[in-house]
Amino acid sequence: MIKKILAIGLSLLLIIPMVSCSKKDEKVDKYATKMDTIMHLTAYGPNASKAIDEAFKRVDEIEKIASSSIETSDVNKINEAAGKEYVKVHPEIVKIIKTSIEYSKISNGAFDITVSPLIKLWGIGTDEERVPADSEIKDKLALVGYKNISINESDNSVKLMKAGMAIDLGGVAKGFTADEIVKVFKKYGVNSAIINLGGSSIYTLGVKPDKTLWSVAIQNPRKEKNEGNIGIVKLNQGALSTSGDYQRFFIKDGKRYHHILDPFTGYPADAGVMSDTIRIDSNIPDCNMLADILTKVTFVSGVDKGMKIIDSIEGISCMAVTTDFKIYKSSKWDTKIEELSPDFKLAN
Repeated sequence: MIKKILAIGLSLLLIIPMVSCSKKDEKVDKYATKMDTIMHLTAYGPNASKAIDEAFKRVDEIEKIASSSIETSDVNKINEAAGKEYVKVHPEIVKIIKTSIEYSKISNGAFDITVSPLIKLWGIGTDEERVPADSEIKDKLALVGYKNISINESDNSVKLMKAGMAIDLGGVAKGFTADEIVKVFKKYGVNSAIINLGGSSIYTLGVKPDKTLWSVAIQNPRKEKNEGNIGIVKLNQGALSTSGDYQRFFIKDGKRYHHILDPFTGYPADAGVMSDTIRIDSNIPDCNMLADILTKVTFVSGVDKGMKIIDSIEGISCMAVTTDFKIYKSSKWDTKIEELSPDFKLAN
């Protein structure tokens, strides 16, 4: 069995180097390993360093309540009480879960935070990863279903209605965190910055001090980090999020098993997509959280169904890369892909 876990923060989306141009626009770069990934925050201005330090503190606060790997987190408290009782949680967790349920409905179930029992069963990205028996998958599928999450907003409490159910916020928490970092940056008057949370969640704030756009390279999903890109997109303010079958996976008997699970089959999604990127305007509330969620929609549903869903939502566009090396763009994708790799062809 071949095991592959990429350093996502360095491989999924690669930020092209930026150059500071004056003391007033002094560049501050800081890295930290949080939420099981490498985070890279870059900001310009006199308060940039303080803003980044406070932003990382905010990340720690969110991780403590949202991580399924922290025993005392709100998420684990909810999971432990599944089928028994409501659990009071922080307002942030209620917001994340409520938004997740909303987009589970919009995506017809393609995104579902209750896949946690399946995630643990497969163990992809851990030392216990394996291909489970069909019977095991069938048993865990019976526990999957966002409709069995109940929220009492009057006291910020959550209950999973079936014993054995569990939620995992790995597909949404980084996006929420990016939105919170943006708030911190704005509090400190930072108006030129780039937020890179593990490579999969990117937010560009304003433009660079020299008034040029940010350049972001989207990795070729079939090449190692720094060995090749699909192409480069130039961005001003907004969210960019990518999901792919190359971030965490293993290969057994020549077949790739990746970490994005299909809530309907219990197996890694197999809809002919190997990566997809969501772009959301900054004027859309919670744009980073929504981008994080929506990257799973086309990946799980496939290009035809996924693009229809994306096109139905205001301010959101998508670029999907299929397993036959074709690039499909949603009707609202207007970002030019520069330096397009000859390995790929534009399908529309």
